[in-house]
Amino acid sequence: MAKTLIAYFSRADENYFGGAMRYVKVGNTEIVCSLMKELIDADSFKIEMKEPYSPVYMTCIEEAKKDLRSNARPELVSMPESIDGYDTIIVAYPNYWGTMPMAVFTFLEAFDFSGKTILPLCTNEGSGMGSSERDIRRACPGATVKSGLSVTGSAAANSKEAVSRWLSANGLL
Repeated sequence: MAKTLIAYFSRADENYFGGAMRYVKVGNTEIVCSLMKELIDADSFKIEMKEPYSPVYMTCIEEAKKDLRSNARPELVSMPESIDGYDTIIVAYPNYWGTMPMAVFTFLEAFDFSGKTILPLCTNEGSGMGSSERDIRRACPGATVKSGLSVTGSAAANSKEAVSRWLSANGLL
């Protein structure tokens, strides 16, 4: 039986929701990943930076912009020993400056994804997938990168139907 891994980066603390700031205990991407876990049998791995961004939203986005401009690869708290046992990897993340957070690049570049299927999922407040699908293809040569799912972050808790359709379209349901 094919095995699936959900690897995700999510940020709690102060977040942007359709024009306003709001403090949250669980990030939008993690909320969507929890819904996925209700729908499919998959392992999960949270991509966490050893030195996380500021809990203050405006400071966080400046830190993320600086990392993007310097092409940083932040050190992670931990990494899976291997992804060899997985056929499909769902990579979930918020849109940071038109792509994935640099910590997601750290994760992707640590493994050989040859022969694996990658399903990108991006939470955002209207900016969509940005260049993240193309960036994943570049970071993971040899992988099959399918069309991603863009989820409005402020509607993450209500995205189960869209997630279900996407998982079904990709043969996971």
